[in-house]
Amino acid sequence: MYSLLITIHGILRWGVLVGGLVAISKSAAGLMYKKEYTASQNRSHLSFLIFCHTQLLVGLILYFISPAVTQAFASGELMKNAEYRFVGVEHIAVMIIAIGLIQAGRTISKKAVDSASKHRKSLIFFSIGLLLILSRIPWHKALLPGM
Repeated sequence: MYSLLITIHGILRWGVLVGGLVAISKSAAGLMYKKEYTASQNRSHLSFLIFCHTQLLVGLILYFISPAVTQAFASGELMKNAEYRFVGVEHIAVMIIAIGLIQAGRTISKKAVDSASKHRKSLIFFSIGLLLILSRIPWHKALLPGM
């Protein structure tokens, strides 16, 4: 079960990345070229949000069943050991904040009245959220799983 969830979490990370890049690029293009906010943009924003929430759900389940997290807390070295701190605190905290910002961006942009405001708000919140997510992905494990 644990290895299946790790695999799903690893696959979903690419959905979050691609979904985020698509949503951000559509918002940027809409703002730059003064386009109307379309149903296509709404779907791309929703898709990004769904990937993020699914990834968060799988990540939270992993957090509570992960031997690495259990070891990090049991060792008493959580804040002294960089890898334990990353696994037990930094990764999950930053991801929750990032997905909260992405959710806020979606909600705020949907409530905006004009298209330019919708594009601007989603662009800002989605970009900050995606940057936070990118900052806390363990890239050495994402790209080279054997490490």
